[in-house]
Amino acid sequence: MIRINENYLKLQAAYLFSDIAKRVGRFQETHPDRKIIRLGIGDVTRALPQACIDAFHQAVDEMGVDSSFRGYGPEQGYLFLREKIAAVDFQARNADIAPEEIFISDGAKCDTGNIQEIFAADTRIAIPDPVYPVYMDTNVMAGRTGFFQNGRYENVIYLESTRANDFIPDFPKVPVDLIYLCFPNNPTGAVITKAALEKWVDYARENKAVILYDAAYEAFIQDDELPRSIYEIKGAKEVAIEFRSYSKTAGFTGTRCAYTVVPQACMAFDEKGNRHALHKLWNRRHTTKFNGVSYPVQRAAEAVYSRAGQAQVKVLVDYYMGNAALIRKEMTDLGYDCVGGINSPYIWIDTRTDSWQFFDRLLNEAAVVCTPGAGFGACGQGYIRISAFNSEENVREAMDRIKTALS
Repeated sequence: MIRINENYLKLQAAYLFSDIAKRVGRFQETHPDRKIIRLGIGDVTRALPQACIDAFHQAVDEMGVDSSFRGYGPEQGYLFLREKIAAVDFQARNADIAPEEIFISDGAKCDTGNIQEIFAADTRIAIPDPVYPVYMDTNVMAGRTGFFQNGRYENVIYLESTRANDFIPDFPKVPVDLIYLCFPNNPTGAVITKAALEKWVDYARENKAVILYDAAYEAFIQDDELPRSIYEIKGAKEVAIEFRSYSKTAGFTGTRCAYTVVPQACMAFDEKGNRHALHKLWNRRHTTKFNGVSYPVQRAAEAVYSRAGQAQVKVLVDYYMGNAALIRKEMTDLGYDCVGGINSPYIWIDTRTDSWQFFDRLLNEAAVVCTPGAGFGACGQGYIRISAFNSEENVREAMDRIKTALS
């Protein structure tokens, strides 16, 4: 008889954002006239930069002419985009990344979820708490964890991120093979200094581990002293894979384009201790299971690196960071301790009560949707995350409603 992958049965019954959607749906049914303002899921609301739109249109026109039509493109991505990424995102910041080390994809969520396939089933994983759920859930699906017991999965090393350590996790107390890090962090909005990141790179090198570094929100960093890439750290190319996205940076959540960097020097080992290049393994996985991002989308992403594109992306980032500053100020004025909102579009707020209760209070009394911190892990209990991704008008209205509800 056909059998299922029983690891899926270990997953918690509801994915965080689907659970939120159900609660919001019930509220809408009973309050059909209330306008709901959504500051929960990190989805953008501003239109694509004009430079990207123009490039999109031109590429679509090319696809309508036999002489310039393109069929299957290279699975790793067109060279014109990978060259721009290497030059602007890395080499300009003294990070020696070559176009050949870059893989274009349809989303950082997909890549952070799929990358675990190239590692052994018994890999010992270290995952932050609180954490973006995809890191954990995909390892559960792969069978690397035990069952969910008392709020946590068995066989996982949790890297607790709390106020006590400024939401920068400490090193694991037992040996691990694969380490997930995300800065600026989702959900806490915390950032990491070069000095602190250097220690993580040194740890990985000393312990023959690999760091999976999610830098999807690097464009929101305002402090030039903070690292935007782990490859700004000496030796990181030997032990780190980095993920980037155009979703928040340039409004590509509905357009879908991202990339992953797997340096040629990054190695892992077989059971006999022989070294193998992860670049080769990921290339094999990528070309086998992925057929590439469409040509028009890649041309639109390339336009991000034009002079006009860079200026227009900055306007978008500044717009959302203006919202973040407003949210942080208003919640601080109400007496709540906050993290994030300075170099990140997320504000992590200590509610001093149960996360879901506070979520329900904002929904029912203010018709504002946030994200309960408990959905990101045990260390998220007592917190909520508010996203800056909405219109300034809606953010101001939401904060007025919240002030009224919490006063």
